[in-house]
Amino acid sequence: MSEAAADPNFSELRPRLVRLAYRMLGSVADAEDVVQDAWLRWLAAEREAVREPEVFLRTIVTRLCLNELKSARRRRETYVGSWLPEPIFDAGEDDAVDDITLPLMLALERLSPLQRAAFLLHDVFGMDFAAIAATIGREPATCRKLASRARARIHDARPRFAVGKEQGLEFATAFFKASRTGDMTALSSMLAEHVVVRADGGGKVATRLAPLVGYDAVLAYHERLASLFRREPSRLVRYAIIDGLPGFVTVEGGEVVQTTALHIELDKVVAIYVTRNPDKLKSVSAVH
Repeated sequence: MSEAAADPNFSELRPRLVRLAYRMLGSVADAEDVVQDAWLRWLAAEREAVREPEVFLRTIVTRLCLNELKSARRRRETYVGSWLPEPIFDAGEDDAVDDITLPLMLALERLSPLQRAAFLLHDVFGMDFAAIAATIGREPATCRKLASRARARIHDARPRFAVGKEQGLEFATAFFKASRTGDMTALSSMLAEHVVVRADGGGKVATRLAPLVGYDAVLAYHERLASLFRREPSRLVRYAIIDGLPGFVTVEGGEVVQTTALHIELDKVVAIYVTRNPDKLKSVSAVH
């Protein structure tokens, strides 16, 4: 039986539950698994006795995510190279209400699971601390402190100079053309002094293992890449908003699907996030 047929309420709430799980875990596949588990628990519950289905389901999803984070953290300790969250594209209206971008997703990784839950539930999903306390099994005052500490730790990762979608995609277009044609003059004008490149291949495809830091190093890196692009041109799939950042999807070397997201501040690229891990790009690979 489909979710919609069994319970239209769950079907309506599902996108928000997946969004919460994704923000907690950084993986669409894991978020889908958690919500599916929540669905099974919802079916087994005495639903007539549940006064607020959304609160009930959000509690289930949060607790499942907290359990999943324990094993996820162990996996990331042995992850090959830089870890980036699984990319999601072109947020819909339901997602547009929060400002969780890729840099902030990375900052959330530095928080404890409880700090992460308290921050997301309060600051992003608007729950009061009494409800959060019931969800994560802590006192309201403790939840307030958890959220406050989380806010302080991720302060620098919050968007300070938001770039509009249209302007961001224009910038991404210019960056793609300059980087693929070897126009180093144009590219150099786009890079911030302390620009960083982070690439995630997950040990599955060739990529840089350590972040590349600094204007000179990043420009030299793209000069080397330009010679490769002349021999094997990138195939542009599309420009897109990737986890809140402008960027593009390409096929490199004839077969490797790649996303590139650009963190832009004051008309300069301060970070370049490249995802090449095929496990994180299955939905892209299916349509390219």
